[in-house]
Amino acid sequence: MPKIRPRSDLRNNFAEISKLVHESGEPVFLTKNGHGDMVVMSIEKYESMKFESEIYEKLKEAEVEANQSDERFSHAEVFHSLRQRIRKEN
Repeated sequence: MPKIRPRSDLRNNFAEISKLVHESGEPVFLTKNGHGDMVVMSIEKYESMKFESEIYEKLKEAEVEANQSDERFSHAEVFHSLRQRIRKEN
């Protein structure tokens, strides 16, 4: 269940909110006049969400590219190519 607090709690109960976001790993939603205003989360959670978003974006790009081409590679071909690149870099 989402944690929803008034925006004034950020000023008045900062330590409590900080502890809450770090221990639970979940964001706290702050309201202003009863309406959503901000989200507070730990840096770890933010970085994790950003990383996941970047992965989904790369997968979306790959899907679009795959739909524009009929060229396909087998598992063996892909890993052979990767191994060759690694050897060249080392």
